[in-house]
Amino acid sequence: MSVECWKLAISSNAGAMAPQDPAIFGVPIDFILFGLTLLCIAVFHLHTMRAALTGLVAIAFYKILFTGFKTGRGVVGFLFHVQHEWVILVNLLCLLMGFALLSRHFEKSRVPLELPRFLPHDWKGGFALLVMVWLLSSFLDNIAAALIGGAMAHQIFRAKVHIGYLAAIVAASNAGGAWSVVGDTTTTMMWISGVSPSQVFEAIIASGLALVVFGIPAARKQHRYSPILEHVHEPICLDWTRVGIVGLILVAAVATNVVVNVKFVEHSDRFPFIGVAVWVAILASAGFRRPDWELLPRALRTSVFLLSLVLIASMMPVQRLPAASARTTLGLGFLSAVFDNIPLTALALKQGGYDWGPLAYAVGFGGSMIWFGSSAGVAISSVFPEARSVSRWVKGGWFVVAAYLAGFIAMMMVIGWHPEPKARLRHGPSRGGIEQAASPALNR
Repeated sequence: MSVECWKLAISSNAGAMAPQDPAIFGVPIDFILFGLTLLCIAVFHLHTMRAALTGLVAIAFYKILFTGFKTGRGVVGFLFHVQHEWVILVNLLCLLMGFALLSRHFEKSRVPLELPRFLPHDWKGGFALLVMVWLLSSFLDNIAAALIGGAMAHQIFRAKVHIGYLAAIVAASNAGGAWSVVGDTTTTMMWISGVSPSQVFEAIIASGLALVVFGIPAARKQHRYSPILEHVHEPICLDWTRVGIVGLILVAAVATNVVVNVKFVEHSDRFPFIGVAVWVAILASAGFRRPDWELLPRALRTSVFLLSLVLIASMMPVQRLPAASARTTLGLGFLSAVFDNIPLTALALKQGGYDWGPLAYAVGFGGSMIWFGSSAGVAISSVFPEARSVSRWVKGGWFVVAAYLAGFIAMMMVIGWHPEPKARLRHGPSRGGIEQAASPALNR
């Protein structure tokens, strides 16, 4: 019997073999273990990867011994589950590590050092810097955009950056990545899972309004705290070769996704086309400018941490989650301020039935409300330790919460709620960005 036949047989009998998932006060133990893992990550910031890997091992053993997987029971079911998820995991690994090198190329192009020369010398200069971070994050990793914004703010504000303005930098980096499929890990996950870039792009309505709502009061507060410094530096010679390399890598990722969805959609869940295309572009351009290979060990550790959370999320019994709705999506945004948005996105993709534009905005921007709610906030706090205070962050950056609500409400009023009509049964792009229905056996 072939592997596919074994998988079909196991899937069709999994429902009959597995008992009702054990629960405590109606909450499946799977979710309790997942919540404990995320709580440990939030508390033990210096040991996040250990916490994630420990949670992954604990949940995997629990499901192997007690509940099983949709692909079967025991170790065999777990192995088939990993095989089912390997494409999205490898794609994310390649993209996360590739974008780390891309961000360093952009930083070494000296474009970030040139940008402050064009800023006005009043509060509008602080707002313009936030707009720059917002735009940078649409094609750079939000961590890189936040760190670049923090470095520029440190320079032009004489090393006196208000914590409210730090919150605004993080919010700008998260909001900018929310409407671009190459701007944030969550939107990239949606993209390689078959969500159309145009669906994600709808989040620009909420993201743009939020930028104005939190950006203006943050810039005014920073101007009162420490005005912008005039004539920061002399004109800088840009490295246009590195700028071209950044463009090449991004074009390779976008073009490959378009070709895969048009020509090879039936094979898109069998090979990590996008991730491989990014690395082909990186290696092809290495002869012109050497990438900073030294970044890869650190990027690998970060990637393993994030992929552990994605794999855990893929094992959750999403049929027990609240139904996808605008209210649920709004709540996920607040939840992402406490829990990592990567597993929340993975759960939503597995459950299906969401409107992906509002979801991209909610999980992408919502983490800005607390400093450890997003990877960009954690990165900023490593440079500005004073940011590691929930009370000071919320008090100084109250306008981020107001901006989140204003953006979400505006998006609902302008475009409404248009959910995906079918649940996303497996990862991988499909025609029209919607997963086609599987056979009845595989639906059990």
